Amino acid sequence: MLRKRTTALLAAAAAIALGGAVLGMTAVPAAAHPAGAHRVPVSGDLDVHDPALVAGQHGQPWFVYYTGDGSINDGNIRIKESTNQGHTWTDIGTVWQTKPAWITQAVPKVDNLWAPEIYQHDGTYYLYYAASSFGSNNSVIALATNTTLDPNSPNYKWVDQGPVVTSSTSDDYNAIDPAVVQDKDGTPWMAFGSFWSGIRMVKLQWPSGKRADDAVPLRIADRQSPPNAIEGATIIPHDGMYYLIVSRDFCCRGVNSTYNMAVGRSDSVTGPYVDKSGTPMLDNGGTPLLSSSGSEIGPGGESYSNGYLAWHYYDANNNGAPTLALAKLGWGADGWPTLN
Repeated sequence: MLRKRTTALLAAAAAIALGGAVLGMTAVPAAAHPAGAHRVPVSGDLDVHDPALVAGQHGQPWFVYYTGDGSINDGNIRIKESTNQGHTWTDIGTVWQTKPAWITQAVPKVDNLWAPEIYQHDGTYYLYYAASSFGSNNSVIALATNTTLDPNSPNYKWVDQGPVVTSSTSDDYNAIDPAVVQDKDGTPWMAFGSFWSGIRMVKLQWPSGKRADDAVPLRIADRQSPPNAIEGATIIPHDGMYYLIVSRDFCCRGVNSTYNMAVGRSDSVTGPYVDKSGTPMLDNGGTPLLSSSGSEIGPGGESYSNGYLAWHYYDANNNGAPTLALAKLGWGADGWPTLN
């Protein structure tokens, strides 16, 4: 997403904002609280930005992979684990101790790695993540693979697989914020993008997890107005439809953040996606899903796993710190997702 996701930056933004933003919070529109979703009460170490959730089934642990901190292990993707279905979280380190050397060469100003995505296919975990610098589309989405998420397993090892999608200042898109979905035929696709020309999409292939071709990335969502503040896509298959959730407006400003989530749907993974009113998401469509409410400011950076949605918000009761939130996604009688 169009930002430098370091804890230091977020803390600085929060400190600047606290002078007047907290006092003015009553002006922040409250989110609707539709029935059908079940919020998971979470505790523990919750300082999380851009969570990638893996909600384990049948008593297996849950994991959240999230944006790194430049001051911790060379800014690598961080990891938390829960052994009680997401209620309590503990820090279990980072993917690597140092970034792969090629990343620094590809993106010389890179500090921390951003906005991961995890997808499991045929016994392999595919970890996609972004490397960029604040305000630039000189970016890369990269891939690492592993056969287990259990850090105590002798087989646990994240293997660098190199770049998947790249962008430069000559491109009209930004290669960050990966989100993977598999269509009805078993073909994997990756949505990505932030600001610039909005949310784009490329076809992937198994088992490499890399691009299937070099076609121009498809366009699936666009605000159609500068600065085109849309990013952080997630696509959820449900009852024969595909639901595209996006984060809109601005993150990373502590309690001044305006992030919010909106959704559209399509019967094809490649779109066109439309909102409840029928407005295309390529034409600034999007049905509101979640926005600021009370002390939870700027919800966004969402991901989905096994019926649960994870996202971060900025906690006005904790100096605007980015904070993990979870809910079991509800579905209304009209077929649209709901969150509380």
